Amino acid sequence: MASISTTPLYLTQTPHRGYHWEGSSDRFFEGWYYRVTLPDSGQTFAFMYSMDDPIGGKPHSGGAAQVLGADDGYVWRTFPDVSKFWASQGVLALGHWGKTDLAVKPTYLNPVEFERHVQEGYQATATLNQGFIQNPGDGSYCRWQYEIKPIYGWGDAGKPQQSTAGWLSSLQIFEPGWQILMAHGLATGWIDWNGKRYEFTDAPAYGEKNWGRAFPKKWFWLNCNSFTDATDLALTAGGGSREVLWWQEAAALVAIHYQGEFYEFVPWNSQVYWQIEPWGSWQMQARNEQYDVTLTGKTNKPGTLLRAPTEDGLRFFCRDTMHGQLTLELRDRRRRQPRTILKANSSVCGLETGGSPWEEPWISSADYSLIRRVIQATGMV
Repeated sequence: MASISTTPLYLTQTPHRGYHWEGSSDRFFEGWYYRVTLPDSGQTFAFMYSMDDPIGGKPHSGGAAQVLGADDGYVWRTFPDVSKFWASQGVLALGHWGKTDLAVKPTYLNPVEFERHVQEGYQATATLNQGFIQNPGDGSYCRWQYEIKPIYGWGDAGKPQQSTAGWLSSLQIFEPGWQILMAHGLATGWIDWNGKRYEFTDAPAYGEKNWGRAFPKKWFWLNCNSFTDATDLALTAGGGSREVLWWQEAAALVAIHYQGEFYEFVPWNSQVYWQIEPWGSWQMQARNEQYDVTLTGKTNKPGTLLRAPTEDGLRFFCRDTMHGQLTLELRDRRRRQPRTILKANSSVCGLETGGSPWEEPWISSADYSLIRRVIQATGMV
């Protein structure tokens, strides 16, 4: 196995990491998600940045930052001035200034300069996440600064990284788009959560993003890269109902990075099944010609309502906990008797359900038939 500790940064960067808006006045959103888990305290902090209708002057134009923090606590802040948002179309780099004593066009700042001149706002790249937000109503706040060492993007270690939705994602036919920016990395720095300071070194970190002109109808998500009985392991799994050209499809995937290898179960190479309760239980199974995997996520926590993109702007539209119980089993089925490659457990798994309707369990599967129709309809065969 290649040494992942010395992997150059460019070999961990995934497609679609840059800003997708191209100046159109059409309805548009883009969102970024950074997360760090602190195994010693059992706490996780998730940072969610978003921009709606960046052209400005629209009913939902503006940005926001949300933090899901210690014990699933929540702080958020809006940044309505789109002119104070900046992002790179070529690399992963973005920021939004709120309160500042600078009268220049917003851009990336040295972390010391950012701390000195931006009293409220954030900036984030592939190797840094920094900011401060405060709820003006109750005074709750979060201040953070940590550096990131990416380990896994989306694919085998040391090889060119992949699009989460496969090669078709480059055609912008999926709405919304979804890209894992970093399946696993190590974060070093600090977080001040309402006066309690958390300092950490090489804590598990994660990043993803989504974007588009249409909005997810219903979805679920499981994510974890901190396990009690396994190291060098990251899981990302989820599914939802999304637009593909003029159809709606139910799609899902399970992906595992483990000891330099990438195990990907997606509709075009695997059978993927799920049984998701409106809240409390997440079960998935997937198999292809080589491997199969079983996931079970559970929680007795109430979860926290978070804002998510909708046609009407950010609305409370999903529920999350970062204290989910997860069991994972990965098997090699290329022999007559399947061999277990990995069994792992965690008590700090991220679990989410979002959208609607969620009055009853969602029991379904994903297959390749819709993708075939898309390929035929677009003349790509």
